Amino acid sequence: MDTKKLRQKILDLAIRGKLVPQDPNDEPASVLLERIRAEKERLIKEGKIKRGKKSADTPNDENEMPFEIPESWEWIKLSDIASFGGGKTPSMEEKKYWNGGTNLWITSKDMKSAIIADSMMKITDAALPLMTIYEPGTLLIVTRSGILRRMLPIAILDKKACVNQDLKAISLYLKTIHKYIYYVIKANEVFILKKCHKDGTTVDSINFEKFIDFQIPLPPLAEQQRIVSAIEQWFAEIDILENAKDDLQTSIAKAKSKILDLAIHGKLVPQDPNDEPAIELLKRINPELKPCDNADSPYKVPTGWEWCKLGNIGKWQSGATPSRMNKEYYNGNIPWLKTGDLNDGFIHHISESITEKALQETSVKLNPAGSVLIAMYGATIGKVGILTFSATTNQACCACIGYKCIEKMYLFYFLLSHKEQFIMLGGGGAQPNISKEKIVETLFPLPPLAEQQRIVAKIEELFAVLDNIKESIEV
Repeated sequence: MDTKKLRQKILDLAIRGKLVPQDPNDEPASVLLERIRAEKERLIKEGKIKRGKKSADTPNDENEMPFEIPESWEWIKLSDIASFGGGKTPSMEEKKYWNGGTNLWITSKDMKSAIIADSMMKITDAALPLMTIYEPGTLLIVTRSGILRRMLPIAILDKKACVNQDLKAISLYLKTIHKYIYYVIKANEVFILKKCHKDGTTVDSINFEKFIDFQIPLPPLAEQQRIVSAIEQWFAEIDILENAKDDLQTSIAKAKSKILDLAIHGKLVPQDPNDEPAIELLKRINPELKPCDNADSPYKVPTGWEWCKLGNIGKWQSGATPSRMNKEYYNGNIPWLKTGDLNDGFIHHISESITEKALQETSVKLNPAGSVLIAMYGATIGKVGILTFSATTNQACCACIGYKCIEKMYLFYFLLSHKEQFIMLGGGGAQPNISKEKIVETLFPLPPLAEQQRIVAKIEELFAVLDNIKESIEV
């Protein structure tokens, strides 16, 4: 079940008047709008807000309305029902503004939940004269951040707070409608990001002048309350579904990891004393090859198995990146794989390609179909894949080609089971990496060939059951 789409559908029904029934006894939204206007005039008269450049009495053109709403509703603009403000950052060099601060100072990093009751950083009373203090019930929205490429963070302030320059505050003239307005904006997230995106800036931002003229369907107050209640009830049920789904997916991932762990320890399938022992495989690979000393091995393997190194069972080669300056090297007919193309499974598609010229003139090497790949650099370190066609790779990938006396899928599942160890081997830093040399020196538990086949068959049988369960909860 796609719960994100389900949430969006509920919000869409809500703002169209289709989530809860209308009640003819409700006071119409036109009366509510008059009260909002009266409250605005009171605030202006008391000097608490200034009259905006645009009149709240500007009529809306019915032909511009995006969809039909019930008769008791009204189309309005955000600027009809709220005043707006921003924030700033007190000088970081002035310790008196920060040391021992207790006043909330909200930034985009705090905008991770629907209700904001705390902030990562706080300012002192000395900084308050420089700032605007916003009351509980104020809506906060991120208007400047890279996150605006994919989502529009909005939240309801639960306590008095100040904000930094990347946020805008929406102070509703009637605080009682804040939850409904929050859900209206959430319902139109994609539309707002598309229509109000500010072009020509180095950091993604919202054109706030366009945003405040955004059209909003306003129901009667009593219906707003019913809508909010219905949304929250539906969302609570979806939360239960998501938590159960996450728990099950976590359990499935752990189950797969346990299956792989049992497999490489020789505990997934029974041993058969009639199997040709693994030492004979090593002799066929290289008569002079000696198995690794068991004293150096990380754990004990069953009788008939042998410890060797990954470099003993096949040829390993890393790739390269042809010069981007030479346009004759790219967009050819030879697939060229990057670590982002690895998917911990069979690889059927690759995003880039190179030419024969690049293959001939650079250090790029062609890997045959069936090669087992592993990522060596960066965030994808330890990810694996199996080529279903011949392909080259960049320098961040290492490929095992021409493996001998070993089931391809057993090698693949070992690498998959060993991912955490490869990550640890890569170390920390912004760009962790393992080298081909470290990969080929990795100790490898080699079972008899017949047992390798039984292990692979059992892994795939159990994984198929788990995958079916996972698919059933994603429908």
